[in-house]
Amino acid sequence: MSDLPSAAELEEITGAAAPTAADIALGDCLLSEALDMPLPAEVRLSLATALAEAGFRRIGLTSLRDPARFPAFADAEALLRAAPRRPGLAWQVHCPDLMAVRRALVARDGGWPPEEVLLPIAATDAASLALFGEDRAARWASLAAMAAQAQGSFALCGSIAAAFAEGTEPAGVLADAERLAGLGITRITIVDDTGLATPPRVRDLIGWLHGGLPTASFVARFADRRGTGLANTLAAIESGLAEADATLGGAGGFCCAEDLAAALAAMGLGTGLDPAALHRAGRAAEQALGQRLHSRILRLGDEG
Repeated sequence: MSDLPSAAELEEITGAAAPTAADIALGDCLLSEALDMPLPAEVRLSLATALAEAGFRRIGLTSLRDPARFPAFADAEALLRAAPRRPGLAWQVHCPDLMAVRRALVARDGGWPPEEVLLPIAATDAASLALFGEDRAARWASLAAMAAQAQGSFALCGSIAAAFAEGTEPAGVLADAERLAGLGITRITIVDDTGLATPPRVRDLIGWLHGGLPTASFVARFADRRGTGLANTLAAIESGLAEADATLGGAGGFCCAEDLAAALAAMGLGTGLDPAALHRAGRAAEQALGQRLHSRILRLGDEG
């Protein structure tokens, strides 16, 4: 007999009032990681507002990548100026290099800073070269300079990409987490960007991280490229993580926010999200992208 809720039960869950307590803090990285295509700034701002209204605690608003190379993020400063501010909500920006951190500092000086900056590293040389154009040795030197510049101005969150890539071991990911903590970064996102993770590997890695670095807090961010994003995220939460990232409709190949929120609700875990507002945000994302996304929860209302 399956423990999974039926479609009717999931519909009832998603139509219910948002829980008063939030056991799991969900973040969304749709705008900062998944939407690397040009969209009008007003559309991005509308999606950011919809995410805030849904109740996400942390929202990746944009990336401060070089706008000459990544024109999709050329409106980053405009979004930071216009993003609605409210208690309990942190706007996060992706800062892949020192120039990005300096742009965040300019935003701070202008009175419209992000609450949090994400400083990324990769667990393998191959991933580091692909993502940042430098090997791990050079990347760690760059990241140390970035952390020194950002320290004291923003909340810092590190991320370890390719944490489940071929050839990685839990001891190596733990060593990277410890090195981040040594730079003053104790919120760390564990990223499976290829979808190679499995629930047993996730539980094993979380055990290593909690045992070796109990003073840090970890965030789960799993790709769904092989259909395991939700299972891996739930495995991380059942292993003790209290934060996870996702994207509306699973855009960009990430774990789907709507389906994750519904699964957590079915497990009796509150997220603080408003199900109706989350549903509206998912529809808005589909309209903005001009395509049907991969949320199973969003499709429940379409069934005849």
